[in-house]
Amino acid sequence: MAKVNNIALVKAASVLDIPSVWTSSTETENKDWWMDGLKEIAPEAYANRIQRTGIVDSWNDPEFVAAVEATGRKTLIMSGTTTDGCLLYTALSARRAGYTVHAVLDAGGSPFADSEAAARVRMAQEGVILTATNTVIGELAVDWATPAGGQMRHILGEALQHNLGEFGLSK
Repeated sequence: MAKVNNIALVKAASVLDIPSVWTSSTETENKDWWMDGLKEIAPEAYANRIQRTGIVDSWNDPEFVAAVEATGRKTLIMSGTTTDGCLLYTALSARRAGYTVHAVLDAGGSPFADSEAAARVRMAQEGVILTATNTVIGELAVDWATPAGGQMRHILGEALQHNLGEFGLSK
């Protein structure tokens, strides 16, 4: 589900021309962590990704912060492979740096229920907005009847059908 949701978010950003800043940590040692399909959807974002050398909190990487600042945006939509690591620390640091941060919880996860719950509480306590893929896409679409809204509805429908299929609930 997380992979499908990340793909939906990247597609939505592409439709609306929202800049994407991607980062990975110890990518050469963790090749299996990178989600297939993202490179094909947004090749420029993939090519420009910040390859961290092991820094856990992306905000501690000056190259990542510079890339975020270069977008000129003060509202960030974030996801990460893990909620309790990749997303948590960067979301908290961005929030402390004055950004409005939306943490997309169903576009990642944690290996343990307790660490997932603790990460969510910490982010909420510090003002990070906890959200989900369908909520973000709906908010960004504004109006399903517009051409961009129609594309967003299609992206959301694809993700929904795939995610329902994972639970044996597809049409």
